[in-house]
Amino acid sequence: MTNMSVVTTFFLMGLPHAPALDIPLLGIFLVIYVLTGVGNLLILLVIKADSHLHTPMYYFLTNLSFIDMWFSTVTVPQMLMTLVSPGGRAISFHSCVAQLYCFHFLGSTECFLYTVMSSDRYLAISHPLRYASTMSGRTCALLATSTWLSGSLHSAVQTTLTFRLPSCGPSQIQHYFCDAPPLLKLACADTSVNGMVIFVNIGVVAVGCFLLMVLACVSILCSTLKIRAPEGSHRAFQTCVSHCTALLCFFVACVFIYPRPGSRDAVAGLVAVFYTALTPLLNPVVYTLRNKEVKKALLKVRSKSVFTQRK
Repeated sequence: MTNMSVVTTFFLMGLPHAPALDIPLLGIFLVIYVLTGVGNLLILLVIKADSHLHTPMYYFLTNLSFIDMWFSTVTVPQMLMTLVSPGGRAISFHSCVAQLYCFHFLGSTECFLYTVMSSDRYLAISHPLRYASTMSGRTCALLATSTWLSGSLHSAVQTTLTFRLPSCGPSQIQHYFCDAPPLLKLACADTSVNGMVIFVNIGVVAVGCFLLMVLACVSILCSTLKIRAPEGSHRAFQTCVSHCTALLCFFVACVFIYPRPGSRDAVAGLVAVFYTALTPLLNPVVYTLRNKEVKKALLKVRSKSVFTQRK
């Protein structure tokens, strides 16, 4: 057996870019990270404060906002650190394992949650009379719990298979966070099994969830055409468009990267920005800030805060 030096520390090389862009990119992604945290936290507070928003739709949205806050926190601060240290940011082996697990845990949970949310909107628009009895509080809790458990199991499999392979160097990860495809390129063993697992466990699952959601959106559109009231038809159509917008931002990027683990580092890194930094920022806008009910709730919260200050 040949002697191999096991890598205990990795160096994240960050996004490929010109050195002159370090400060502008640092400022841009710092603003994105702050806005993501503030936007999702505001959604959580507003939904909790307004009893009119205690419905299945907003229950799932609170889960989504909570996930997006942490999903962004797992990756964006690490990206900022690589911009501060252009030569690469050191990360220990155990920290890399934790980051990979948390990233896939939150990402896959969000994937499953999108599917549940699509089903919820389908039932609400296509079968309104049965919606209240079908989407009870117990059902919503079971669906949300199942998404978290499924995400945890999915991530555990992915993390275990990735780090069971020996990493012999070089220790440079051509990415801004620890993810499976760039880590597999550092392995000094056969990665064909891992590549197949990535394709099946991430690619096929993501495509399957996406197709189910597209089917739900098509069914919603068909039901929308049957609604005679213009206001109800417009609201249902707006809900479907908002949902599809968020889905495209998240799933197209995932399907682009994970079924193709051998893709170019530069392209994969740039595409990853969409679902790690931009999607968590867009979700509050797409799902809630464009919603009249949430706007009313925001105004109520603002009025209460102003009244309290005057008092």
